Amino acid sequence: MIAVDALEKTYGGFAAVVDSTFSVEEGEVFGIVGPNGAGKTTTLKVLAGLIEPTSGEARVAGYDSTDPAMRHHLGFLPEESPLYEEMTATSYLRFFADLYEVPRPVADERIERALDRLELDHRDRRLGDVSKGMKRKVAIARSLVNDPDVLVYDEPASGLDPVTTNSVLEFTRELRAAGKTVVFSAHNLYHVESVCDRVVIMNEGRIVARGTVEEIRERHGETTYHVYTDVPPAPASGGTEADADAVGDAEEVGDRYRTVVPSMDAVERVRGAASAAGGTVVDIRTREPSLEDVFLDLVGRPMPGRRGGGEAEGAE
Repeated sequence: MIAVDALEKTYGGFAAVVDSTFSVEEGEVFGIVGPNGAGKTTTLKVLAGLIEPTSGEARVAGYDSTDPAMRHHLGFLPEESPLYEEMTATSYLRFFADLYEVPRPVADERIERALDRLELDHRDRRLGDVSKGMKRKVAIARSLVNDPDVLVYDEPASGLDPVTTNSVLEFTRELRAAGKTVVFSAHNLYHVESVCDRVVIMNEGRIVARGTVEEIRERHGETTYHVYTDVPPAPASGGTEADADAVGDAEEVGDRYRTVVPSMDAVERVRGAASAAGGTVVDIRTREPSLEDVFLDLVGRPMPGRRGGGEAEGAE
């Protein structure tokens, strides 16, 4: 449904996106994450046909992203989406349906269905008089008036309260169930973990990790084991340096002692050290790395080869 090949976008001497290649399957929710300036918004704008790539190719729903015909198959939600504040939600959405030449009976049915599902009240009130959450829901409904195959959402839950955020995330899952292809960016990585089928992590214009959340964790993260003992573990007399390393960072937690180790072999060393000190292991907990853990590790690494200094407008 989406194919991006060797995509690059430069602004003067600044490379906002560098050699980006990925694909998105039909009916998939695909996340693009990264710190500010990573190239996320630039990538989404290329997919939406708002800017042309410097080199490479992006195809959406079978069309080149620069082909105006592609936009009939696309719904786009920018991070900032000002509305015509003198209009009501209904009149605003009808206006955009008219731009797409959607017949009025069809448009009205789509609009009502979307607003009902998004639980948007006061749809006949001026948009200038409604809350930010309601405005965001109207903007999401706007992206659906042409019944697109592909939806590109830039921070769809930005600035929303938890209840509205959960509603937007659940709606995204329903779009997938309806066969829509959704690409979105988000700073909240919990949202990405809870919704996305696959993810790419960008840093300084480049993709630095890709795959399902589980694949990214396995490839780039580190599982740790939290071993709780009833005494401070201490290596037995004559123990090895590895034994000492395994028990060197025990932390008192209430009436227990916690040692964090990277492997089951190290767990066994802690068990032996606790036994040598006259105690025992009372609990072992496995901690899988979160997407946020991996993200923070990856984006903290310097990326070679990015040209230019400082930020460029639209280069996020």
